[in-house]
Amino acid sequence: MSTTPRRTLMSALTLIGALLFAATTLTVSAPGALAAATPVASASTSTATAPAPMTARARAVAFGARVVKIASSRRGSPYVYGGSGPHRFDCSGLTMWTFNRLSRHLPHSAAAQYGRTRHIRARDRRPGDLVFFHDGGGIYHVGIYAGHNEIWHAPYPGARVRKERLWTRSVYYGRVR
Repeated sequence: MSTTPRRTLMSALTLIGALLFAATTLTVSAPGALAAATPVASASTSTATAPAPMTARARAVAFGARVVKIASSRRGSPYVYGGSGPHRFDCSGLTMWTFNRLSRHLPHSAAAQYGRTRHIRARDRRPGDLVFFHDGGGIYHVGIYAGHNEIWHAPYPGARVRKERLWTRSVYYGRVR
């Protein structure tokens, strides 16, 4: 191959590579419309990309994970009637203290907390939601849903904060706003 055709071939390949790279950095913002996107990092570039903004669902899941982590940090703390932490808790005191650490303020009563949550169906529950136990006449206990049909709670006098499987279907679920 002579020098001129080789240069032409190399120029064409470089142009094709540049076009392919440009195509990977464009996104469709509306049907038929192209908009420049944040550059995508690849082996051929050293530009780092900014993380994509979190969706509302992703933020809610991350918030729920923080709720569960904070509640689990109180594992082994003794139940004391009226206790609201940081070392002794009753059921609503544990939930109140946990959410207070995340700048969400709840009253110190399971029934009052139920009134301050958005009520959700069992199939919509996710870790970090509150689980309210009822007996038909009122709400008598609250815990924090941990996933896999388990809750973190301060169960009763003489017991300690622990994770436990749900033992009844007589529960309501609420999401702290």
